Amino acid sequence: MDIIHLLPDTVANQIAAGEVIQRPASVIKELVENAVDAGASVIQIYITDAGKSCIQVTDNGKGMSATDARLAFERHSTSKISQASDLFSLQTMGFRGEALASIAAVAQVELKTRTAEESIGHQVNIEGGIFKSEQPISTPVGASFSISNLFFNIPARRRFLKSDNAEMAAIMSEVERMAMSHTDVSFKLFRDGMQLLDLPAGTFLQRIQGLFGTKFSKSLIPVEVDTDLIKIKGFVSQPDGAKKKSPRQYFIVNHRFMRHPYFAKAVLTAYERLIPEGFQPSFFLQFEVEPATIDVNIHPTKTEIKFQDESTIWQILLAAIREALGRFGATPAIDFDTENKPDIPVFQPSGGRNIAPPNITIDRNYNPFYDDGGKKRGNDANLKNWQELYKDAVLHNDEQAGNVGNTETDLNSEQLPFDNTSHPNNTYGESSDDAYLQLAGRYIVTTISTGLLVVDQHKAHVNVLYHHYQQALAQKCGHAQGLLFPYELYLEPSQIIVWNQIKDSLKYLGFDIEENNQNGDSAGLELIIKGLPEETQGLDPIQLIQNLLETASFLEERGDQALSETLHHTLALTLAQKSAIPVGQVLNRMEIDNLMQQLFALPMPNILPDGTKTLQVVPNETIDQLFQG
Repeated sequence: MDIIHLLPDTVANQIAAGEVIQRPASVIKELVENAVDAGASVIQIYITDAGKSCIQVTDNGKGMSATDARLAFERHSTSKISQASDLFSLQTMGFRGEALASIAAVAQVELKTRTAEESIGHQVNIEGGIFKSEQPISTPVGASFSISNLFFNIPARRRFLKSDNAEMAAIMSEVERMAMSHTDVSFKLFRDGMQLLDLPAGTFLQRIQGLFGTKFSKSLIPVEVDTDLIKIKGFVSQPDGAKKKSPRQYFIVNHRFMRHPYFAKAVLTAYERLIPEGFQPSFFLQFEVEPATIDVNIHPTKTEIKFQDESTIWQILLAAIREALGRFGATPAIDFDTENKPDIPVFQPSGGRNIAPPNITIDRNYNPFYDDGGKKRGNDANLKNWQELYKDAVLHNDEQAGNVGNTETDLNSEQLPFDNTSHPNNTYGESSDDAYLQLAGRYIVTTISTGLLVVDQHKAHVNVLYHHYQQALAQKCGHAQGLLFPYELYLEPSQIIVWNQIKDSLKYLGFDIEENNQNGDSAGLELIIKGLPEETQGLDPIQLIQNLLETASFLEERGDQALSETLHHTLALTLAQKSAIPVGQVLNRMEIDNLMQQLFALPMPNILPDGTKTLQVVPNETIDQLFQG
């Protein structure tokens, strides 16, 4: 019995869609690429419910005829190539002819389009890969795709979509890549009726400025090299602009965004000994190469590109960046320029002169209380028995001087801070308040009835601060400590989504932050940090806010349910970890006592919310075993 059969087109398209269309951001990427290939100069993107309900992409490209509008949704139908050899001379973003078929297989699609040669346009409706209707319609030149109810016919795939903010962040990232790759195209992005991006066509630097702000763009160093093999043009950050997390890194090859770890290593190599280990620079680099020397047909997302001569390009890229860093003074140098130097005479020990240190003459018979005639100075009553007044002080100082560094004398003259008296209210049998000893600037040790109690001072303080911040969040009563000078932090468009999610929580924690919307030259948002929560003295406000944003962004990637349940917990714990006493800090007696009192007042002093232990008990039996045998 025959068991092999051909899959229906609808099923085959759904399988193919799993590779091409993974989330709403994938839909936008494919539709925007098609709009660019159609010669559009203005692309507008409208998002509803983070793309789950509706995605609309409108362009002013050349549009499609009625026949092309229907044929475009057939699998492997394309106007980009006609034979296999065309893959090595690609000038377009798309070429497989799978995108529209994959989108139509998992969504409800409506296409409105018209060419300049036609007076009336065409509307095509497809649902789940099945053609529904076609009719003439009045519409401007270009194309308008409306994608509704993504994955409506694949519930399992729809359930794997993440929270709205997480999906929106992915959309923002995809639009940023497309905008960086096509600076001659104007982009507008709307979310639920609110405009998020408005990027007019311009230069590469203007596009960077529009996305990341004027302040950031002014700190960039231009890079440019022109060879027969490759042309490289763009910008790299100054060494002091390197970041440990989430650097802005863009490789663009023939107007196509690319990930390339090998070339990224070349950039990092150029910064050797200029940035700390673990940090990475930002870069925005455009490559122009002959299409025949690259292969973009490696992965369905078309973000991986293979080059014909990667090692040579690696060396060219490395040399270009090093030259740019050196030209703008980013690399250390020794300046031996002696022009206009001051005339400093050089000391010459000559002339037979012997230089010796000055002699000091001491009159050991001089007494400040008697004059030269042996008569007492001043009031006799004040000078009575003066030797006796100073005798004890001199002896005391001599004793101290003799005991400096004498460990044995120190130990014998003062009792060690251990005591066997127990605190009645302490589960662990804690000693009296004066029985704590700090060990190695990290641990606090005391005796209890069953042995030694060892407390990690950093984790103990984290536990105390965590409960303090949790209480502030619950009661919305955090107090801000004003900063002498406010700090400014620029948020990229993708970060604004996370900021809007956590800004109320940060206010309850005690942050005093204002939004400055007067950035007409960029799509981002500037924050003015005026105050920080209690217990955050000495922390970098910029780094602190960025860490909290990254933490919240990570939670977004885990999904809406995890975010709603753990946002306050994670923000409180992250802030506590950043603000707690650092390992190695020496504490005085009052600080130790205060910390211990706050710790043992907590409902669970022995463990942090993440399961980490704050203290350990070393039993008497374990100590006894150390001295046996």
